[in-house]
Amino acid sequence: MPPKKKGEAPKAPALIGRVGTSLSCGIVGLPNVGKSTFFNVLTKSQASAENFPFCTIDPNENKVPVPDERYDFLVDFFKPASKVPAFLHVTDIAGLVKGAHEGKGLGNAFLSHIKAVDGIYHVVRTFEDDDITHVEGEVDPVRDLEIIKEELRLKDIEFLESRITDLEKKVKRGGDKKSQPEFDALAKIGKCLNEEKMWIRTKEWSSFEIEVLNKHMFITSKPVIYLVNLSERNYLRKKNKWLGKIKEWVDKNDPGALIIPFSAGFELTYFNMDEDEQKKYLEEHKTTSNLNKIIVNGFKALQLEYFFTSGADEVKAWPIQKGTKAPQAAGKIHTDFEKGFIMAEVMKFVDFKELGSEGAVKSAGKYRQQGRNYVVEDGDMILFKFNAGAGLSDKKKK
Repeated sequence: MPPKKKGEAPKAPALIGRVGTSLSCGIVGLPNVGKSTFFNVLTKSQASAENFPFCTIDPNENKVPVPDERYDFLVDFFKPASKVPAFLHVTDIAGLVKGAHEGKGLGNAFLSHIKAVDGIYHVVRTFEDDDITHVEGEVDPVRDLEIIKEELRLKDIEFLESRITDLEKKVKRGGDKKSQPEFDALAKIGKCLNEEKMWIRTKEWSSFEIEVLNKHMFITSKPVIYLVNLSERNYLRKKNKWLGKIKEWVDKNDPGALIIPFSAGFELTYFNMDEDEQKKYLEEHKTTSNLNKIIVNGFKALQLEYFFTSGADEVKAWPIQKGTKAPQAAGKIHTDFEKGFIMAEVMKFVDFKELGSEGAVKSAGKYRQQGRNYVVEDGDMILFKFNAGAGLSDKKKK
């Protein structure tokens, strides 16, 4: 007797942002706050980092592996011929200045670069250095936060007004009833930006409103991580007079957003040491690099996670968006895996690590066969089974 059909699994909540896994974080801030130095050590590249505004005109792009002890464990366990971590794409965007939304400081080009990324690393400067000029004359990170907030909000308003004008012609003059819901959603977004002077991402939106937001990709709908660039001395001391004031500003203007103190100077010093020197330096100062934390949280801010396929041939982390079901996750490996999907055989990493082998996980009853409605969880170890007649040869990916 065939099993009874189960009801459809509940839909995952709608997410603001582009659909995809090759998403990117852009490094944003005023000129000379340490963005390019940070980008250099983050991606181990050599972007220009000279002491003058707009030294970065075209955005530098690179990708950095996402650090993960689970991935490292699997590589060490299987010693595979091929190993592929997940990657975070990062873009270094030239500094914005006050009035950028009106085109000042080459602002329009730079704002278009911010519009093209999916998340924002907002770098603010707290360090004093007579050799590195500040575009506003003196160091005041709270003022700088406000400048960037306003420039991006005003740019969104400019873009929104053109969209509303176009829709208003269709709805009010042309009687286009189908466009009315989108027009109403844009009007609500306009109230958020104009009257409440809030960033879009700080508000709650319905599923339909999120569809509208994702259609237009407003800058202030993007997730933000605030990176507080300290002097090397203050980073080692874990103290700076601005930290409390920055937290107050973020709590008021972007509640719940993550703040990560770091030091581009410290990271550069650390990056240029050999492994033994690094270890000694960290032990001596009782500190650590914050780059891993920055990368991991940037990846998570994009609503990305990954599952593992593992074996002697390859250990690979496969990025997916949160809420992805098993057939669509299988499709990341090959489209025919999704077309001919039969089931996903799933182990939790913690069970595999604790029990020591796939056989032991099976013996403990923790090896699960999951169907089409299974929502893949971060760190799942998966073997997909599929109907070879749907596309590929009789091959399984593990």
